[in-house]
Amino acid sequence: MTETRPKRADARRNYERLLTEARAVFAARGTDASLEEIARRSGVGIGTLYRHFPSRHAMMSAVFQEALAELLERSRELAEAERPCAALVGWLRAVVAHAGEYRGLATALMSGTADDSSAMASCSIPLREAGEGLLRRAQESGAVRSDVSIGDLMQLTNAIALAAEQTPGDRELPDRLLALTLRGLRADGPPAA
Repeated sequence: MTETRPKRADARRNYERLLTEARAVFAARGTDASLEEIARRSGVGIGTLYRHFPSRHAMMSAVFQEALAELLERSRELAEAERPCAALVGWLRAVVAHAGEYRGLATALMSGTADDSSAMASCSIPLREAGEGLLRRAQESGAVRSDVSIGDLMQLTNAIALAAEQTPGDRELPDRLLALTLRGLRADGPPAA
């Protein structure tokens, strides 16, 4: 059995500075921003960055853990909502908003959905699991078609966030696209082809 030793104080400080700067750089320039810039702004070398975060996706996953925790908490709050379909819709809106916070995040989350071994899977898997319960309740209530899967919903929410990212001047686009998507989810909607 391997024991994990606690990080030294300087290593913890480096880690926290890297996360702080990564949040700022990703917010300003998107998730494809230079890792060298993040290291420089953190006052460390690129080797130190890679010791803490072996890949860009590992860094992104660490940066987004706080937002992920909020989304998971929101799903727990909605789990027993009186109106299961409204709960699912509210949660999907929150997922779209989260995926749209950083340019490039929607694309990374889409790749994490497709590859459970990627570093971004630590974000996408818990989101899928949280959404699965909300979807199941909405389906059991008869409000959502039984052939809808959480995987499809996650891809659709990320695609909506990606479309909004590409059209920043249209602030209403995410809600319009989500409304169109939701019409197709309704149990009284057209059957799947």
